[in-house]
Amino acid sequence: MPARYANLLISALAILPALSACQKNEPATSRAGAVIYLADAGPLSGHAAALGRDSTHGGQLPVDAINAAGGVKLDGQSYRLELLSEDDAAQSKSGTDAAQKIIDHGKVSAVIGHVNSGVTMMANPLYAQAGIVMITPTATHPDIVRQAPKIAGRLNSVYRMVANDDRQGRALAAYAAKLGVKRLAVLDDGTTYGKGMAERVAEAARSQGVAVVYRQAVSDKTIDFKPVLANIQAKHADAYTWGGLADTAAVLVKQAQESGMRQTAFMPDAVCTETFIHLSGKAGEGTICSTTTTATADLNNGEAFRQRFEAKYPNEPLQSFAPLAYDAVQTAVAAIRKAGSGDALKVAAAMPAVSLEGLTGPIAFDAHGERKATAISILQQRQGAFVPVAECIEMQTGAAAKAQCD
Repeated sequence: MPARYANLLISALAILPALSACQKNEPATSRAGAVIYLADAGPLSGHAAALGRDSTHGGQLPVDAINAAGGVKLDGQSYRLELLSEDDAAQSKSGTDAAQKIIDHGKVSAVIGHVNSGVTMMANPLYAQAGIVMITPTATHPDIVRQAPKIAGRLNSVYRMVANDDRQGRALAAYAAKLGVKRLAVLDDGTTYGKGMAERVAEAARSQGVAVVYRQAVSDKTIDFKPVLANIQAKHADAYTWGGLADTAAVLVKQAQESGMRQTAFMPDAVCTETFIHLSGKAGEGTICSTTTTATADLNNGEAFRQRFEAKYPNEPLQSFAPLAYDAVQTAVAAIRKAGSGDALKVAAAMPAVSLEGLTGPIAFDAHGERKATAISILQQRQGAFVPVAECIEMQTGAAAKAQCD
């Protein structure tokens, strides 16, 4: 082959990857087939799979409803909405792998997820660099928003549908103080979520005049809590709180019952689930937990939502994450409509102006990406169900915030 032709061939081959990359990053709405893609990311396997499935199922319901009503209409054209699901197994490595798959898809307008705080914080920089906004239904660690990287143009890379752990920790501590708790033991599972939640309960408890008499971190794979429980008793704690998920919380309360303990257990939102009720059995009775969602009966059109969920997923219990994921999808679609496009950067730019009435109440965000209106409800397990016993509101006292529970 003559040298000049060889050089031309080499030049042409060098151009191909660049052309492929440009095609890959075209806006989803410019592609044939008239489809707008959202991605769902959460644990569909592993110890937190029940929570991930609940979130995924909740996110699929509005997609079905929007498509049944003719899809997303932009500039006179209708687009079918599709939700792509990736399993992060509630693990950091799996989470970044899932994020990279979503990014490599090349046509995702926004991400609904992740579910767990630690995974969310690992995945967020990848999405931010790719120019894709995240709307997390459930991840509550304050640093998810506080330390989030920016998308090009100084756009927020993450928005949150629930109250963060600062608010939840204050609510749990306030309710413990209201019940007369004086000496509190604080435990966590060593994860980003669990440790952060426990620290915030401990800090808020001290501000309420409750003494933290024992502080211990274990792991999210702990199956023997008896040494820890012995220390709780030795410190004469009259209650204990756990920063972690439902499966380990169930082991903890069962072993507490076996040890003859009568101290009240205070748990965060990830424990307020059917999984905990099923695994803990009678040992879970009396457990108090906070939740960042509203009871199904109090949701906007909550009964209709419950019926739709149970009709589509008859073998899955409706838990607290589904309504939040439902509203996260509605929020993403509202941003797409405001942007007039499925282009990820345009969707991210439209997010600050989103305002709608969702299943879980009014949806709007502050300048950082935190939802403006959030509720903290206190539940107690009674006769095999979590029932509301109080609602906590935030109050500003000088430069500090505290919660009052009624």
